[in-house]
Amino acid sequence: MDLSWMAWTWPTAIFFVVIALLLFGMGLWEFARPGGAPRVGILRFETTRGDRLFISLLGSAFINLAWLGLIGPNLWWALALCLVYAVLVFRYV
Repeated sequence: MDLSWMAWTWPTAIFFVVIALLLFGMGLWEFARPGGAPRVGILRFETTRGDRLFISLLGSAFINLAWLGLIGPNLWWALALCLVYAVLVFRYV
């Protein structure tokens, strides 16, 4: 199978492994404590843990794209910003 169409580098592999681990971890969390802990945050509508994970992943994608377009390819500070963003989403949304 020829997979040369995609740049399978270590960062790419780590990215997909982290996403898979996040989904697996959220599945275990849901199995251990069903219900997703729905709550109403600053968006003024009910969200669950899965919703907040999706919002944080989507926002992180936009943060990284904006960083690449405005700053450049050094994404370590963007990663830090994404982690802060995810913590804020899980805390306040």
